[in-house]
Amino acid sequence: MPGSRTGRPPVQRAVRRPAASRSRRDNPLRRLYTRAQRAWDRPLTAYYLILGGSLLVIVLGLVMVYSASQITALQMSLPGSFFFRKQFLAACIGGVLLLVASRMPVKLHRALAYPILAGAVFMMALVQVPGIGMSVNGNQNWISLGGSFQIQPSEFGKLALVLWGADLMARKQEKRLLTQWKHMLVPLVPVSFLLLGLIMLGGDMGTAIILTAILFGLLWLAGAPTRLFAGVLSIAGVLGVILIKTSPNRMARLACIGATEPKTGVADCWQAVHGIYALASGGLFGSGLGASVEKWGQLPEAHTDFIFAVTGEELGLAGTLSVLALFAALGYAGIRVAGCTEDPFVRYAAGGVTTWITAQAVINIGAVLGLLPIAGVPLPLFSYGGSALLPTMFAIGLLIAFARDEPAARAALAMRQPRFGRKRGAGGPRGPRRWNTMRRRAPAARPSGER
Repeated sequence: MPGSRTGRPPVQRAVRRPAASRSRRDNPLRRLYTRAQRAWDRPLTAYYLILGGSLLVIVLGLVMVYSASQITALQMSLPGSFFFRKQFLAACIGGVLLLVASRMPVKLHRALAYPILAGAVFMMALVQVPGIGMSVNGNQNWISLGGSFQIQPSEFGKLALVLWGADLMARKQEKRLLTQWKHMLVPLVPVSFLLLGLIMLGGDMGTAIILTAILFGLLWLAGAPTRLFAGVLSIAGVLGVILIKTSPNRMARLACIGATEPKTGVADCWQAVHGIYALASGGLFGSGLGASVEKWGQLPEAHTDFIFAVTGEELGLAGTLSVLALFAALGYAGIRVAGCTEDPFVRYAAGGVTTWITAQAVINIGAVLGLLPIAGVPLPLFSYGGSALLPTMFAIGLLIAFARDEPAARAALAMRQPRFGRKRGAGGPRGPRRWNTMRRRAPAARPSGER
């Protein structure tokens, strides 16, 4: 290389990059998008979404149950916090179930599938026994436990169908039997129809719709051909039409779709219309927590089936969109867990739980918005009702266990360094320990003579 006149080597100048590339790289929106995409693709994203999203829904639900149920409790000559205390007790018990389910191995979940199914069928049959079963709002689907405590066995039927159906389809897939239509349908569809029949004996069509959605979700995950899927859907649709046509109450609920004012006659649409009134009066940020007007006797079931309407009135559009975003996050995380696993049982169980929670949320919110008929199903993890909360929290524990069990998630959890308390190192009373971090693992893989 030729030198300069002074004898020094020429100065190497950096090549200027085009201004367009620098502006594209320095764009703050693009940097924010890149960071969000990296965080979204991390192996523990599904785990944190399920854990954080479910806890936020439960806590917000407890707040709204307390706000929406005070007037109803006072009208019944009960303390204002009566329903809240029962819901809080159910949430504490459900928290224990969630923790146990999240720590149980997959083999134990599969072992519990048949006992849970047998117990659910027994309790659902026990509902129809005179003197044991009791009727609430015209549905014979409850068992009294003494005092003000009741249990609805059909809610546990959802969990039973998910676990048992996932174990059944997983065993058949391992034996390569799902290519035959008879193995895909039998005994999944007959057992599902048995559960549906026991539920419909009590007149609870809303829960029957959720069980049907779980059945379709399992068949879809199993790769059912279009003709088979359409055949089962057609049979379910015909049975649904017959059940609706033969019930004046269900026909009246169907006639209230899109109603904006109460009607006279059988279809008065009082509940549907006042749910719309509650949402419409909420505005952008609502009237304030506890300041709902519709819960003062105008809106029936304000703390159960129509708690979303009270949420819209008190927290406004911002509150309702937050609830929708939390359920969307749960749905995405469940789909991600089902799609990233190699275990067929985990895939079917995660898909079944995601179908259950998503379908029930869509049916409840759609009814409040006037887009679907009122089916009488609660908003999962949000509405008042311990019978619905306990199996749903156990199902959330299933998703957490499956999200933790992914290979990438296990490796990420194993490499995390404890942030609080004393670090696990040498000098402890139990002898030396190696930190479970990547920094401590790296030197162990080097040759013994290398430093």
